[in-house]
Amino acid sequence: MSRLEDDDSALRTRFARDGYLFIKQAVAERDCDALRNDILQALSPHVSWDETLNKPVLNGQPFYETDATWDKLYPKVQQLESFHRFFHQPRMLSLMHRIQGCQPWVYPIKMARVATPRMLGYETPPHQDAYSHHAGPTMAGIWVALHDVDASMGRVTVLPGSHKGGVRKVHEAQGVGGVQCVIHPGETHWHVSDFEKGDILIFNSATVHRAEPNTAKNKVRLSVDTRFCDYGAPVFSTNLQPHHGWRIEGLDWESIYANWRSREGQYYWESYPHTF
Repeated sequence: MSRLEDDDSALRTRFARDGYLFIKQAVAERDCDALRNDILQALSPHVSWDETLNKPVLNGQPFYETDATWDKLYPKVQQLESFHRFFHQPRMLSLMHRIQGCQPWVYPIKMARVATPRMLGYETPPHQDAYSHHAGPTMAGIWVALHDVDASMGRVTVLPGSHKGGVRKVHEAQGVGGVQCVIHPGETHWHVSDFEKGDILIFNSATVHRAEPNTAKNKVRLSVDTRFCDYGAPVFSTNLQPHHGWRIEGLDWESIYANWRSREGQYYWESYPHTF
């Protein structure tokens, strides 16, 4: 476990050794609350906030990434200006710089995760972003808990040190993404923790990670993530498009930007020097 006040060199050493950093309360509560509330409004009436549980809860039937309900709701999330600007805040960029030691470049593709209960088998299987994002060694994932996440809600787990073996072979698997990477014999010690609001998980592009199933009765896990790299590192073209824009009709940058209050930052990747 790391904290923002830790020395930069210690963070980088830990990141190089383990392939990930779990940083406590790295994002301000007010920023998490604001984005969470925007996402809940987009997901209404299917998901709402329960003041007693202090968690999002499901209203009605569960759904999963790529089903009909999710495909109807997800464009509303993607159209949120607050969602896309979340990872471009100075505090977030500063943290990315501290980890990489270079100027960070945030991928245009931003992802919101809506893990509903009672959908066992539909969670994200073990995988590496180096494969799914066609990414090099300077790319890293950054994942933020928008509320407290307990053991029943489908936490993210990582395989420490797994980045040192390079990109692994994959095979088809049920769940988000549809593929799973090879897990070697003896790789049974996964790192996992409950999350508090504002906790961040940063992981190397080759670090194997997965989601636990949401086994709660009605609690929903909401989180957001994106990818970043050293400025100038090669970025594959699919990462320049909205998440799931390739399969959901009408989910494109024009529809996303249509109702933004400011044009600042729109199409910022068009000047990026190295895409393929």
